[in-house]
Amino acid sequence: MRRPVRFLTYNVHSCFGTDRKLDPARIAEVIMECRPDIIALQEVDVGRMRSGGMDQAHMIATHLRMESHFHPALHLKDEKYGDAVLTALPMRLVKAAVLPSLGEPRGALWVEVDLAAVKLQVLVTHLGLRGSERVRQATALLGPGWLGGIAQAESRVILAGDLNAIARSATYKLLAGHLKDAQLQSNAKPRPTFPSRLPLLRIDHVFVGDGIDVRDCRVHSSALARVASDHLPILVELEIEPNTKGLQKETQPSYGIGFQNR
Repeated sequence: MRRPVRFLTYNVHSCFGTDRKLDPARIAEVIMECRPDIIALQEVDVGRMRSGGMDQAHMIATHLRMESHFHPALHLKDEKYGDAVLTALPMRLVKAAVLPSLGEPRGALWVEVDLAAVKLQVLVTHLGLRGSERVRQATALLGPGWLGGIAQAESRVILAGDLNAIARSATYKLLAGHLKDAQLQSNAKPRPTFPSRLPLLRIDHVFVGDGIDVRDCRVHSSALARVASDHLPILVELEIEPNTKGLQKETQPSYGIGFQNR
């Protein structure tokens, strides 16, 4: 039986809204409006002076009664800034590492979510601002240390985040050559996500691999979402095909890298 999953990606802008108010609880309220099972967050602050030293990944997860994994792409002394995955489903960290960067450090976070009938591989990232930098980062994500190390026929893959890449960019085309753009798989017209008050650019994306059907995909643009961050979240309703081949195996599939349990 196919497993329904509600997936959301959201650049939370360090929980500073367009009204300049710092409010992680408001971000959590926007997420609760969407009722997702799995959440990919970008621009999350942990221990940063500008946001009061709070652990935003933990605070938002606590509001949602979920667990979180956080990866700091930027780490200066005790100040951290990066990506997170939140869910109440069984989850474990596979890999968290930096990506090749020319300017501000960028990274990616990979977790495996246990859906019983299948292991869902979720990768979240926030790519750089320069076109050449983004191509290098996307190439790395498609390489053997990341997606290239996953047996696609036996796994279910989601890659999501703020890619800073519009549909005609080289970065987008590179990723779209290997994965399916969730917005293009639904019946709804693709919508921009940035800036939240008057969206003009479609730079936040959800890409899915084989064995995942997109039932619906929409940009969540409630009144609260338009003020809580400078990006709007994308909510995707998915159906995940079970991995019948994998269920017959008692051994754990190989991903080309070791698991990092925590």
